[in-house]
Amino acid sequence: MANRFITALAAIVFVLGMSMGSPRADTTYTAEEIVQAATGFFGDTTEGLAAAVEKAFADQGRPNAFITGEEISGAFFIGLRYGRGTLNRKTAAPRKVFWKGPSIGWDIGGNASKVFTLVYKLSDDELLFQRFPGVDGSFYFVAGLGMNYQQRGDVVLAPIRTGVGLRAGANVGFLHYDREEGWLPF
Repeated sequence: MANRFITALAAIVFVLGMSMGSPRADTTYTAEEIVQAATGFFGDTTEGLAAAVEKAFADQGRPNAFITGEEISGAFFIGLRYGRGTLNRKTAAPRKVFWKGPSIGWDIGGNASKVFTLVYKLSDDELLFQRFPGVDGSFYFVAGLGMNYQQRGDVVLAPIRTGVGLRAGANVGFLHYDREEGWLPF
């Protein structure tokens, strides 16, 4: 009788344990993981990079994805930006992503940048592939670092750019993230 009771109790404990499943793995990135990835991507750690990451974490919390890439942009009051990169997530294989978009504003010059974009609240990769409006201000004289926010629905993007060129101004526009490369900025 005692053996049956112990066997039944063990079976109940086993079934309950299986139904609860294993704890979910954390799908977000810590500040240390992001600084390490950004440092590896940009080549070294700067005080500006650390400050940008710290601000993004203070404003938005922990990202659940990031994009590493490069872009070119230029403007004479009306601007264009084109980029390509890789979407990185803990829960999926890396995926190519492209972006492009127009802008308008008091903005003159051109630059080439490396871009490290923090991605927040991306529940499905497909939510990335749409237009994200944003406001951008930049001042490059040979080199610079900047960050802004773009939001569409719940998804928030925080591109951190460091680049070279000669550019100054502020603009409004959007970036259209896409699965394929294209030249039409709309």
